[in-house]
Amino acid sequence: MATLRTETDDETGVAVVTLDRPAKHNAIDLATAAELSAAWRRFRFDDSVRAIVVTGAGDQAFCTGIDRSVTVPQPSSPYTIDDPLLAIGPKANDLFKPVIAAVNGMACGGAFYLLGEAEFIVAADHATFFDPHTTYGMVSAYESIFMAQRMPFGEVARMALMGTAERVSARRAYETGLVSELTAPGEALDAALACARVIASYPTEAVQGTVRAAWAAREAARTQAVAHAPHLIALGNLPPERQADLFSTRRTRSTRRPDFRLR
Repeated sequence: MATLRTETDDETGVAVVTLDRPAKHNAIDLATAAELSAAWRRFRFDDSVRAIVVTGAGDQAFCTGIDRSVTVPQPSSPYTIDDPLLAIGPKANDLFKPVIAAVNGMACGGAFYLLGEAEFIVAADHATFFDPHTTYGMVSAYESIFMAQRMPFGEVARMALMGTAERVSARRAYETGLVSELTAPGEALDAALACARVIASYPTEAVQGTVRAAWAAREAARTQAVAHAPHLIALGNLPPERQADLFSTRRTRSTRRPDFRLR
């Protein structure tokens, strides 16, 4: 069963990639991860696609990271780790056509692998952002690294360290630079599409060269940071069974409401 929808408008040159697991809050299983990677690589060779919007089905969540029912086999060596989310983003698949994220509802954890590789983010004003890793005994490595490219250090550190206890509202995300545009509920996709159509109407070589230039400005620092991530995860993560225990005991606890710093 397909867990990803891709639609292309040949007239405008814009494609829409939709995570299509709304009953699971668009959490990513191994099939979805493979479909995302394949879609980005396919777009590399499709000259009719000049800009892309990535979003999640429904209004409850953009993506809530990896599906926790998924078991990912790991090598016995402590010096390596298999992370199926590492290849779900466009840049990880060498796609440098502009990608805009349209966020409704929750975006958390592994969602940052996608958001971290989008050119910019449009969010509905009911969207929230949070990183649950530390709550469940896991190191927020790749997620923190990706968000550190987009948000002030203190904002990234607080979001990662506070885990599920706090959620960053769409308004706060906009104020700190993570989100570039806020919309009413249900309008994020339309707003992202409007931007994508404008960008797709410009000369392809100039657009893709600009995307490359923008990413070149930050790539060296990100590459060095990412090199440390597997070791930090191997050293800091609790064993899977203890993570599961924490998840089962804490998942019913309520979170503080958004905008906690604006009261």
